[in-house]
Amino acid sequence: MKRLLPGDATNQRCWDAFVLACPEASFFHRSGWQRILVEVFRHKAHFLYAERDGQWLGVLPLAHVKSLLFGNALVSLPFGVYGGVAALAPEAAQALEREAQRLAVELGVQHLEFRNINVRHEDWPAQDLYVTFRKEILPEEEANMLAIPRKQRAMVRKGIKNGLVSAVDGDVERFFALYADNVHRHGTPAMPKRYFQALMQEFGADCEVLTVSSPDGRALSSVLSFYFRDEVLPYYAGDDEAARDLAANDFKYWELMRRACARGLKVFDYGRSKQGTGSYAFKKNWGFEPTPLHYEYCLYKRDSVPQNNPNNPKYQLLIKTWRRMPIALANWLGPFIVRNLG
Repeated sequence: MKRLLPGDATNQRCWDAFVLACPEASFFHRSGWQRILVEVFRHKAHFLYAERDGQWLGVLPLAHVKSLLFGNALVSLPFGVYGGVAALAPEAAQALEREAQRLAVELGVQHLEFRNINVRHEDWPAQDLYVTFRKEILPEEEANMLAIPRKQRAMVRKGIKNGLVSAVDGDVERFFALYADNVHRHGTPAMPKRYFQALMQEFGADCEVLTVSSPDGRALSSVLSFYFRDEVLPYYAGDDEAARDLAANDFKYWELMRRACARGLKVFDYGRSKQGTGSYAFKKNWGFEPTPLHYEYCLYKRDSVPQNNPNNPKYQLLIKTWRRMPIALANWLGPFIVRNLG
């Protein structure tokens, strides 16, 4: 069992080559997350890999998230919707998980969390709150338009009729202004701008910002997406309050899908949502069907799976207070809180 060390360019290339080829791996298994977790959020990263006779057999990216507010955890992977072991052989997967459990005990965490797509341990405590939405991108643009249910398709066409335009941005300035305002209205802290800047720097062409504007050039809606293999993953988004009436949000996702189709991509990964939320309903309206995510836990110093999400009633007062906070103060204070949510 070995660890990927920061600055080890040779093994970073080997790690990423393995991730690209391993069917169980995702964008959130890429080695670049190590630098972001350490440099932006100051978390200790433990990126484990299994190797035999020069052949890579599995990887497990982990980070230690320690917070007075939200607990002490070892997670694969903070800020990612997918995680856990990615391996080519069962024995490699088992060895990586054993090492993670040993490390969890050594660090004295309250729990170890694997953000799996598929069930790995039927007998482990699990979180059943989240689902993911994935759908095939058809080869022809018009076929993708017709695959959108009628009412949602009408909203896309409304955006087109309103003369909205989309453009790929070279930085995060317009995106961050829309994103920060959006999450503030929802009563949750924003990620720091430097996080998004780091994502674009680390992942290059595989991290892209698409912004929708009105005919007069006013930015209305923006999305930061990841690209992995033949998939596009819209991941962070923000909208102006005027976006709803102009159907800018609907137009934005259509433009992303249309552009992905033109690039020959095969899968549109709409990402994670909590069951019973507005984003869950929105994605269903696009004709996407939910697939449960299987977040599995080893509990050490707690009796139940943690509920560090806005659905938890104990956070409702904080959410209401955050909405009333001036946005400049919220953007300054938010990074100190959100780094511990993961």
